[in-house]
Amino acid sequence: MKKITLLIICLVAFSLLKSQEKYDPSFEQVLSLSSVGSPILSPDGKHLVYSVSKPDWSKNRYDSELWLKKEGEEAFQLTNSTKGSSFGHVWSPDGQWILFMANRNGKNQLQAIRTAGGEAIQVSQVEGNIQQFEFSPDGRHISFTMTPKENKTDKSRKDRFGSYQVDDAEYRLAGLYLLEFNPMQMQPSDIPCYDKSDSLKKENCIQLPEPELLLKSDSFTINGFEWSPDGTQIAFNKQPNPLINTWFESDIALLNVATKDWEPVVENSSGDFVIDWSPDGKEILYSSNVANRESAYYANSRIFKLDLASKQSMELAADFDENKSIAGWFPNGIFFRAWQKTRRILYHIDPTSGAVTEFLAAPERINSVNFSKDGQQFVITGSGTDQVTEIYRSDVESKRLAQITYSSDQMKDWLVSDSEMVSWKSKDGAEIQGVLHKPQDFDPNKKYPLLVIIHGGPTGISTTKPLANYVYPMVQWLNKGAIILEPNYRGSAGYGADFRKLNVRNLGVGDAWDVLSGVDYLVEKGMVDTTKMGCMGWSQGGYISAFLTTTSNRFKAISVGAGISNWMTYYVNTDIHPFTRQYLKATPWSDEEIYKKTSPMTYINGATTPTLIQHGEFDRRVPVANAYELAQGLRDKGVENKLIIYNGFGHGISKPKERLAAVWHNWQWFNKYIWGEEVELPFNE
Repeated sequence: MKKITLLIICLVAFSLLKSQEKYDPSFEQVLSLSSVGSPILSPDGKHLVYSVSKPDWSKNRYDSELWLKKEGEEAFQLTNSTKGSSFGHVWSPDGQWILFMANRNGKNQLQAIRTAGGEAIQVSQVEGNIQQFEFSPDGRHISFTMTPKENKTDKSRKDRFGSYQVDDAEYRLAGLYLLEFNPMQMQPSDIPCYDKSDSLKKENCIQLPEPELLLKSDSFTINGFEWSPDGTQIAFNKQPNPLINTWFESDIALLNVATKDWEPVVENSSGDFVIDWSPDGKEILYSSNVANRESAYYANSRIFKLDLASKQSMELAADFDENKSIAGWFPNGIFFRAWQKTRRILYHIDPTSGAVTEFLAAPERINSVNFSKDGQQFVITGSGTDQVTEIYRSDVESKRLAQITYSSDQMKDWLVSDSEMVSWKSKDGAEIQGVLHKPQDFDPNKKYPLLVIIHGGPTGISTTKPLANYVYPMVQWLNKGAIILEPNYRGSAGYGADFRKLNVRNLGVGDAWDVLSGVDYLVEKGMVDTTKMGCMGWSQGGYISAFLTTTSNRFKAISVGAGISNWMTYYVNTDIHPFTRQYLKATPWSDEEIYKKTSPMTYINGATTPTLIQHGEFDRRVPVANAYELAQGLRDKGVENKLIIYNGFGHGISKPKERLAAVWHNWQWFNKYIWGEEVELPFNE
């Protein structure tokens, strides 16, 4: 009997041990992780609404719905928009309603749902494209910016001459509108609506209230606004047009809501943008590039407050050496987030002195923050080395974080990355950091294949994390027996303004120094099998990968995702021409040599590395001509390459099925050249 009992205990123990074993997740599992974001507290700080996003594989899209956590209760899903996502949520000032955008009847319209429960009601019925929307401070109206629908002239032109576009001249200017909020109004679906037999018009139909036009101009578009606390004024950004490069021309103006008169209040020679009002309504908080039109892409942002009575501005946090993401101005001060190397910390600004103090430094990366109206309660999203983004809340006085979501539980049984920060000296002596990802069974006495993944930007940043879920199967490579390096090359965020400008007139060249010196550092540590090394990246990371393709023979395979191959080709095709002029300090016509020095195609005759090229068909940021140019150059030189165009996409792959395809394409490419394996795509029979 004792032997049988012991056997049973052993079998149970073995079964439990087996059930607790971790496994290598599939690509689909990693891509299917749901994520939380955009937590917004009710004005009194008692309730919380946030979004949960996940893929819908059957409809091949990413969907986001709203969840509500009421005081003392468990969170629950609040919305379910079958035709798309629910997004852009804001609270009514009394906390009784949540306003959001969703497609419930064929078009995105404003919807409102009662906090106490019930179905959402449609509150707008407009033909234009609604952008920013907010409740008025008294909760009786909703303000929003909107671009108009196609007008009669547009339609007439199309009917007669078909479809064409004049470059940098085809756009619609956004105006500012005011809509009465009446949740008791009848809905269009409440009674039948009939077609008249002798007219195109309908009869017996309920129409939602028409919005009132507050401000529309033929000379500027409105690209953001903020209500004054007393509801009498609106501060707004006025920009010549919505084209991406005219943000340098943005100014700030004040609108009197009652009279509809407006006046400019901040007009610097570079971009100015309203952020918030002071709680007493006497000052405006704004960001500005002041007179900087030459280095705004990599210089620190600057924050000011404007005294409306004296028209005098004062710079805040002037000595803080990083970009500042402002959460708002509350009775207890101004709060902002900023990168400090690979941590993202929450700071406080004293509005009187402009002095900065650290407010909260945990979790490792505070990705967003939102406060109650009185500034005494706050909610954050945060992530760390071993977790995906979670939501936490606390009161300001104690700073004791209560965890609200547990998204990381989705990967509790997975074999994920064991990541750490490493640092090394680059060719010119610059101190470079990077993230080293190791498999969980890492053996320091073993040499591993090395894969380098380079982030975009260039002012992006790589951080310690358990997994990646874009188009690089990081976790699966780790579990296959590789190590992965993500270098924070010169120009990355988090290391100060001087570091961000180290690749000015040195793009590609200095970036390659940083990547290759990082590889050398790991080789010297005895970690790397130098016969099995690969490199990849997207956007700026794709550009650096392309530069390494044509200038280095260190890697067995490279993947170039949406990368620049020729700065001249890029310059004349991209939608952000000033980016190139600011980093290279020239146009192709004023300094052809700097364009040649920093272009991968200049060195195409030396290319030998097998290269996968991935690009979106309609990419405006890095136009697809760059992909074709690199592919043809490699073909002419007899270098193994494959060009894959993802149909219908721009700069990013935004649908789950095509993202899965891109993951498989990278898996195939590197498995072939690093591990010598031929991998077939798993088509269904």
